[in-house]
Amino acid sequence: MPVLAIDGDDFTLDGEPFRIISGGLHYFRVHPDQWADRLRKARLMGLNTVETYVPWNLHQPRPDVFRLDAGLDLPAFLDLAAAEGLHVLLRPGPYICAEWEGGGLPSWLLTDPDIRLRSQHPAYLSAVEGYFEQLLPPLLDRLATRGGPVIAVQVENEFGAYSDEWAHLHHLAELLRRHGVDVPLFTCDQPADLARGSLPGVLATANFGSRARQGLATLRAHQPDGPLMCTEFWIGWFDRWGGHHVVREPAAAAQELDELLATGASVNLYMFHGGTSYGFTNGANDKHTYRPTVGSYDYDAPLDEAGDPTAKYHAFREVIAKYAPVPEEPVPQPSPKLGGITVPLIESAPLFGNLPVLGTPVPSERPLAMEQLQQDFGYVLYKAILPGAGPAVLELEDVRDRAQVFVDGQPVGVLERERHERALAFTVPRAGSVLRVLVENQGRVNYGQGLHDRKGLLGRVLVNGVELTGWTNLPLTLRTLDEIGFGAGEGPVVGPAFHRGTFEVAEPADTFVHLPGWTKGNVWVNGFHLGRHWSRGPQRSLHLPGPVLRPGPNEITVLELHATGPARTVELRDRPDLGPTEE
Repeated sequence: MPVLAIDGDDFTLDGEPFRIISGGLHYFRVHPDQWADRLRKARLMGLNTVETYVPWNLHQPRPDVFRLDAGLDLPAFLDLAAAEGLHVLLRPGPYICAEWEGGGLPSWLLTDPDIRLRSQHPAYLSAVEGYFEQLLPPLLDRLATRGGPVIAVQVENEFGAYSDEWAHLHHLAELLRRHGVDVPLFTCDQPADLARGSLPGVLATANFGSRARQGLATLRAHQPDGPLMCTEFWIGWFDRWGGHHVVREPAAAAQELDELLATGASVNLYMFHGGTSYGFTNGANDKHTYRPTVGSYDYDAPLDEAGDPTAKYHAFREVIAKYAPVPEEPVPQPSPKLGGITVPLIESAPLFGNLPVLGTPVPSERPLAMEQLQQDFGYVLYKAILPGAGPAVLELEDVRDRAQVFVDGQPVGVLERERHERALAFTVPRAGSVLRVLVENQGRVNYGQGLHDRKGLLGRVLVNGVELTGWTNLPLTLRTLDEIGFGAGEGPVVGPAFHRGTFEVAEPADTFVHLPGWTKGNVWVNGFHLGRHWSRGPQRSLHLPGPVLRPGPNEITVLELHATGPARTVELRDRPDLGPTEE
């Protein structure tokens, strides 16, 4: 593959003038069997490059575990990009933001109470160096200097919005070079943060979604020489639980893209295809109020969540054709979808009745945080004995992020971090009643100073002003549901429970799981964790990739955290419901 270089104010590829026209496509948000399809559609829209982050927390879920397999086979993704004739902008972090759990930083970093993330703190630096030692060597053959598709590599991500510790940014750039990364390096920041987030000798780029000439002028004032590039041209946005589905009108977004390309600058569309934050991998924001992000990362992108071209795809293709060659091949049609399938969930299993097969309890005087339990995602069930009967006020010093409270198995209330709730009143029926608090990690903060986002019950628990001690802590990662004991699901169910059913498929295809009448929980199909459902919205469907299905019988399991009626069904439809948009 040709090698990217900087020649004055221009990029060149093997000495020929080159403009990067790229789009974001995160391999970890797309089923690996669909990578090739998405890459082909990127080329057909007129892109010559794709961009991807690398999520440290998935590749190294524990300090002694490193993965580059299955849906995390980054070398395979890069090879597919090369086969499609696409270049790659690689953004390995270690911090990526991306509306991803913890901004991609693994939760085990937070077991050190003194650690300072994204800094020169020795424990953090040691972890980053260990990560790069494992990530980078298998990728070196994919660098353009060795015939691969990776033409440039980013140093950290929007560092200027977080810190001015220039020594850390310099250290990361040196670390990349030391491990053999010899293609151009670049940083990216919003225009106001360029001075804090850039490095001498490293190309600075800017992130914005409108007023391109103004953003590029700020970049040029900061960096008098070198190519102009917008690394994140925001053509849509993400959604949060309790908000609305954010969209951006295609014609307006295309006009902004036209204005940017008319300047001669390079661009990376954020996103070209957003995909899905499957399982528990969504992030959150906390600007004085905690706001978890939904699982869909549709992003109102040119390719929708299921990978189909949208009106924005066609509008952008027309704009790109004014400035660069666009393939003459026809635009792909939407892929087939499954729909019109109603699935009765005829088996049930109470969560509290299956605890022995879901985790191992850990005793402690005070509740332990998830990180102390060496747990990354999921829930923790805390249990203690209440000392007396009668009226009680329960106070939780710090809920991270949503606590359901039960007394002798009966629900008595919910406390949410998002609503700044900490106290709950109820009546204890007898001395020796069992208090259970089921706490959900709804996504670690992925942006800003809230990154040190430990989960679970933090601090003291008080009952009528007196600290309650003597706890057991049960991590519920829900990585496998294989040993749960299901039985016939008859009648209403009061507490948290799993519900299971089967459905037949003649020919697998993408579809969307809708859960009308359900409240909150999680969905798995054939053991694949689609993500969270929540009646709060705006998202009211979950994307189910076709490769997860198989011809014949398929199994769907729903964890519902609240009560359900006797009729428990889910629906597979051929269209998503991402919620109402703002007027």
